[in-house]
Amino acid sequence: MQIGQRFRLERTVTDDVTAASFREGLMPVLATPYLVAFLEDAAERCVSGELGDAQITLGTAVNIRHLSAAPVGMTVTCEAVLTGIDRRRLTFDVRAWDDAGPICEGTHERFIADRERFIREAYAKLDAPKKAE
Repeated sequence: MQIGQRFRLERTVTDDVTAASFREGLMPVLATPYLVAFLEDAAERCVSGELGDAQITLGTAVNIRHLSAAPVGMTVTCEAVLTGIDRRRLTFDVRAWDDAGPICEGTHERFIADRERFIREAYAKLDAPKKAE
């Protein structure tokens, strides 16, 4: 992995990724949770070719400003740029734009993990005693 490597992906805004898909009465524009998912996908793909077969990256933090709405039918381009490597911690600058201009900017953090261990630990929670809040 090298600082500065980047990955871009394009997605067309469809009805199923709008705020209106969550609940009637919300707007028919790209929903922030889907925008975040697109940005995470770009970051994951940015480094996935550099990982060992048993490794994955896991998103641990997202900090974005959603600047502009993207309507249904608009193509959105998301870009992730690797800006930091600290052992297993990876940081990215992320941004997205459509044909009319910027729609978001921010940062994203991912950690490199062992795929099998992660799944094992996640599902072990099903058998663990419940803890009080």
